[in-house]
Amino acid sequence: MARSASPAARRAKTIGFYGLSALLLFYLLFPFYWAVVTSMKSGTGLFQVDFLPPVNLSNYWGVFAQGPFGLNILNSVIVAVSVVLLSLGIALFASYALGRIRFRGRAALLLLVLGVSMFPQVAVLSGMFELVRALGIYNRLTSLILAYMIFTLPFTVWVLTTFMRELPRELEEAALVDGAAPWQVLFKIFLPIMGPALVTTGLLAFIAAWNEFLFAITFILNPDVRTVPVAIALISGASQYDLPFGTIMAASIIVTLPLIVLVLIFQRLIVSGLTAGAVKG
Repeated sequence: MARSASPAARRAKTIGFYGLSALLLFYLLFPFYWAVVTSMKSGTGLFQVDFLPPVNLSNYWGVFAQGPFGLNILNSVIVAVSVVLLSLGIALFASYALGRIRFRGRAALLLLVLGVSMFPQVAVLSGMFELVRALGIYNRLTSLILAYMIFTLPFTVWVLTTFMRELPRELEEAALVDGAAPWQVLFKIFLPIMGPALVTTGLLAFIAAWNEFLFAITFILNPDVRTVPVAIALISGASQYDLPFGTIMAASIIVTLPLIVLVLIFQRLIVSGLTAGAVKG
């Protein structure tokens, strides 16, 4: 019979666990904390170490005073929401076909979907640029929506297909016996229980579209049509020697807060969606 651990050993394990947890939290949260601290400094104060500087919101007001930053945020919202809705709408139908219907070449098609997501953005940049010009949508938000579907759609299709495969087949068979059409099975049976998966994939697609930079700086030229990553990258000071780190940090905090709020609102659904299918009953 195995002997139980001594109180000293249990205490050491507890201390080690909380110590590692505190170290991990420090590693994850310190960059965000330092960004908040820097966003409240300006001038020579940027080079002084102040762990609790006085509250100074001048940099936050300066972000909106320098250019159409509010319009840039609106552009990012329009692009990210459009990408999420299109990706989830298309992926919902594709996942039902790939996860519930048996047909020749299904495995190869899934591998093709996964393979498309492996290409780096720079590898398809020139081809996407020619396509955007040919469609006449250069310097429009439509070009970003089309381009972002390249990396959000394969991911959403793959994740939703995996989730769709784990749904009980008895639910589908019972609905079909009762005379339900396939689209009724999808929308009335499967869709209500796919909330965690849809929220998880949708939020990850939103974050990817919200933070994308390469396509945004390539396909958009007008400052009023830019998204926030490009707007932040192009923030400049009064001269080439005056780098507005405080203003840049303030802008970064402003565009990060919506993502934090979304994660906090949907955290339970996110955990359910990430763990769905991990254990089969």
